[in-house]
Amino acid sequence: MNKAITDGVVFMPTAFELGLDAWSSGDGTPGSDTYDSLANAAYVPSDQDFAGCLELQKTDTVQQLRYVGETPILPGCYLRITARVKAVSGNLPSVRIAGWAGDDSGVHVSGLIEASPSVALTNYGEVVEVSAILGSGNRNGVDMVWPTPVTIGHLGLDLTGANGGVVRIDDIVIEDVTDIFLRSMMDWVDVRDYGAIGDGVTDDVAAFEAADNAANGREILVPKGTYYLGSNVTIDSPIRFEGTLVMPQAAMLSLTKSFDLPTYIDAFNDDEELAFRKAFQALLNNSAHESLDMGGRRVGVSGPIDMQAAVNNRTEYATRRQIMNGQFYAEDTANWDTEVFTSVATYDATNATILTNVINVANIPIGARVTGNGVGREVYVTGKNLALGQITLSMPLYDAVGTQTYTFTRYKYLLDFTGFSKLSKFVISDIEFQCAGRSSGIILAPSGTTFAVKDSFITSPKDRGITSIGIGCQGMLIDRCQFLSDQDGMPAQDRTSIALNANANDVKLRDNRITKFRHFAVLGGTSSIVIGNHWFQGDNENEGLRTAGLVLTSSHNRATITGNYVDNCSIEWTNEHHAEPAYDNEFSFSALTISDNIFQSIGAAPWSRFIVVKPYGTGHYISGLSITGNIFRSIHGVLDRVEGIDTSFADLDFSRMRNIFIKGNMFNNIGRSIENPRVLGVEQSTETNIWDVDCSQSLAFDGYAQNVVAVVADGKIENAANVANHDFPYIAAERGVNRDHVELHFSEPVRGAVTMTVRMDNF
Repeated sequence: MNKAITDGVVFMPTAFELGLDAWSSGDGTPGSDTYDSLANAAYVPSDQDFAGCLELQKTDTVQQLRYVGETPILPGCYLRITARVKAVSGNLPSVRIAGWAGDDSGVHVSGLIEASPSVALTNYGEVVEVSAILGSGNRNGVDMVWPTPVTIGHLGLDLTGANGGVVRIDDIVIEDVTDIFLRSMMDWVDVRDYGAIGDGVTDDVAAFEAADNAANGREILVPKGTYYLGSNVTIDSPIRFEGTLVMPQAAMLSLTKSFDLPTYIDAFNDDEELAFRKAFQALLNNSAHESLDMGGRRVGVSGPIDMQAAVNNRTEYATRRQIMNGQFYAEDTANWDTEVFTSVATYDATNATILTNVINVANIPIGARVTGNGVGREVYVTGKNLALGQITLSMPLYDAVGTQTYTFTRYKYLLDFTGFSKLSKFVISDIEFQCAGRSSGIILAPSGTTFAVKDSFITSPKDRGITSIGIGCQGMLIDRCQFLSDQDGMPAQDRTSIALNANANDVKLRDNRITKFRHFAVLGGTSSIVIGNHWFQGDNENEGLRTAGLVLTSSHNRATITGNYVDNCSIEWTNEHHAEPAYDNEFSFSALTISDNIFQSIGAAPWSRFIVVKPYGTGHYISGLSITGNIFRSIHGVLDRVEGIDTSFADLDFSRMRNIFIKGNMFNNIGRSIENPRVLGVEQSTETNIWDVDCSQSLAFDGYAQNVVAVVADGKIENAANVANHDFPYIAAERGVNRDHVELHFSEPVRGAVTMTVRMDNF
């Protein structure tokens, strides 16, 4: 590279024969004195060694000779200044190359070396050549390092030593010698050529930016060394690190053409965790980055990564961003230890998501799980107000009015987003979370929409796979993921870990595989779609207990559960996240569709159920439920039935059941099948005018025989004289102690057979 040739840059100063007014006796800046008409300087047109030259008598302690023209000092360009000098008479001085460094505004840049070592003149008439190399990079062989912001120089020489001597100086030569340091053809630029020092102390930001400006599509090389960057840096060229960086936490590094985790790992001395934090910081602060590709790298994590602290200039973010293609691994440290706090607090159902008068509220961490009397599953601390002594809860409590002691348990997660007040449209794709039984997986921000996890593994979480502490799960998408329990060797009832929970609406769980947690999902919102998943929770216990796989805690649910493989567990439908769980003129248990699923049980206790409704208050009923096209199968034992009501807190009001449709299901090794409307074959072998039909073994949820929608005679209905009776019977429903019998009233005693369709609900 030679700028004089390639770009036509003029470095050579004016020859002496063109006038000494181009040469200054000062620093060469505008207004400084020149040698024109000075008595101690003259142009000599003919010299046996130099032809035309300057004859100069040394009269000052440092006799300066500077070209008044501005020599351009370009990043990455190296200049050699050469002077040929001989002593003529008088005292013998020393000579050195020297100059004055200035910036774009013509202001002197101090603190630089502006002179080369001196060379003594020892003999009269002997021609001595003095030279020095000047450039922006701190390289071996460079005598004067002038990095950015230097852009101009006034170059020449100094005479030092004793005064009185006379010397002759040939025309000074300034030439581009960059080829000494760089290949003439190259596809990279070196940050050292633009002033980078790499001592870990000097701020090299300007040098990196200068190299980036000069790269013009080429790769930037950061050679061995430790480079301190004290402020934000954006590099718009490809970059390769042999050396490493040191940066303040708040300073951002955006590598727009090399934005991937392996590059950041190289930049930060193989500190994977720090590299990930800096890359994530850039992800949320540069519009050129949409995804952070981890490049298949495994990041060893020594403790929870506070994602908001890594991006400490933002508390909200709502532009789509994605982390993809890598693995996080929980290292064996004490930083994963669960924190447990207890505190006395007061609850009032009229302020359903607030705890008041919380003792030592400052100690309670955001994201802690709340347990205590009357607290449902997966209730978390969403926020707190220190001044008022209040805690905001993710969900209401069902029976906790008054003052009591609560326990607050803070699990530790590989990725912790709780520092954000709101985070939307964030995607995690093709990532494995290797929790190793030490950590949990992901904890969401308190608020936000459409957080997505797809094609990922959460392996062996200690406590939780994905936790929502508020409404940051609104519209959450979990697709084609695997949740692999760390408790698969335990009896089902002893397990404590949960794959995921959600509090907000419109959650989509699709095509996932979930193994042997206590629960697959606790969904507190409505309008969820659960489709194509396989969750299994069995154990090796004989007639083992089974836990709920999917827990729905909104009574008016509006969920669709379709095409799943529900293996050794149940779907449990509750209203435990309701501050006043007794029925109060709301929709009650309604709007749930369970269709085309495979339900399987292996070695479970016969009283186990696949579909369970659990009201936490009195007066509720089912007013909208569709169970169609499912396969219910038991292996190694017969289940009594597939559906049931958990009456731990209350029973349902069977008189108000309505809009329940159960059809087209298949039952294998199930003691009692269900259908609604239920078609029954009724035979009466002796003549009577009132046929009593026992429907108790046919009605879903052991409900009442509330309605008969059809009666069709199967053959002749006849009296004792074998005479056909063509009268139509009238129906009396809800007969018997348990209201599960139906009476057919005929006009006379008759016998025969009918097909009857009975419903356990109103329609």
